[in-house]
Amino acid sequence: MNILTPAAVLVLWSLIVLFWMAATRFPAMSKSGIDLKNAAPGGRGSDLEDQLPANVNWKSHNFTHLMESPTMFYAVIAILAISQAGDCINVGLAWGYTITRICHSIWQATVNKVSIRFLLFIVSTLFLLALAVRALLVTL
Repeated sequence: MNILTPAAVLVLWSLIVLFWMAATRFPAMSKSGIDLKNAAPGGRGSDLEDQLPANVNWKSHNFTHLMESPTMFYAVIAILAISQAGDCINVGLAWGYTITRICHSIWQATVNKVSIRFLLFIVSTLFLLALAVRALLVTL
């Protein structure tokens, strides 16, 4: 198995979430009477928080989360790939991180009960921590 595959899957998943966000946000904006043609210059999606339903905003929140913590994952995967350290353990940990992040995304975008979402975040972070330690060890 290739150590880069879980990272590529997470990139693809992030793009799916981006389209999911747009597919729910634009109809909700229309329903709320929000017209992009009249938007103030420099406006941002976060400016819509109070105007859109919470379950619509959840997709946006998750897309933002996919641009935060996973950036460390991509760096660690790059270090491991460059170091030719794509052994079964590292690949397994990378898949664990990716699968847990996808589960986190689905949960946050649909149910969003914080206790479960936090647990999924902690589990993914433990996978990332293990990968980071292993990346450090192969670079020493």
